[in-house]
Amino acid sequence: MNWIDSGYLVSKNKYNENSIIAEVYTKNHGKYSGIIFGASSIKIKNYLQIGNSLHINYSSKNENKIGFFKVEIIKALTPLYFDQSKKLMCIASAMNLIKFLTVEAQENIKIYDLISKLFIILNDKDWIKKYIFWELELFKFIGYDLELKKMVKEVFIDDRKEYYVQFNEHKKKIPNFLIDDHLDNIDNQTLIQGLRLVGDFLEKTILKPNNINFPTSRLDFVNILK
Repeated sequence: MNWIDSGYLVSKNKYNENSIIAEVYTKNHGKYSGIIFGASSIKIKNYLQIGNSLHINYSSKNENKIGFFKVEIIKALTPLYFDQSKKLMCIASAMNLIKFLTVEAQENIKIYDLISKLFIILNDKDWIKKYIFWELELFKFIGYDLELKKMVKEVFIDDRKEYYVQFNEHKKKIPNFLIDDHLDNIDNQTLIQGLRLVGDFLEKTILKPNNINFPTSRLDFVNILK
């Protein structure tokens, strides 16, 4: 099998001294794994950064065995944030979610476009807030829609609006911006609460039922925001 496509580098692992096994998420073929020979060469390794946009030529002699990639850079996206550790952690977390939550060789143009959207979000002043909604959109595209607006109850405490979700005898407070998504200038602590709430949904609804460990990269992202 042979094809040519564009895609984003999702993960890479050393294969031998000069090569890696890479995972890419492509426009027309979904997520694919393949070997990149000579990945340690100066010509190639500098643009093999997680999140970068690549032109990909894939070939495989046997569908039951891993194939091979020949890649060229389309756009070096991640290096733009080498001096911004929070955004680098965000990219790592997002790509890890793509890696763990998507199915091999299953096209989904919405997810491909969502990766493109990530790098637009990172340039926004409210990028953390928008990234939280980015995660929720990803979950929706793989079949897990957290429909908070249908679940919450609205209450007023000292003339201040708050939202809660009732779980049996327990109430969980929902950060207002997740419901009133037009709100801006959200304080850092509230954003972290939102990330933790979405992370809790990710773990209990998606990861645990599918025997997937919670990605350490997402924990690292939340921790660096503190």
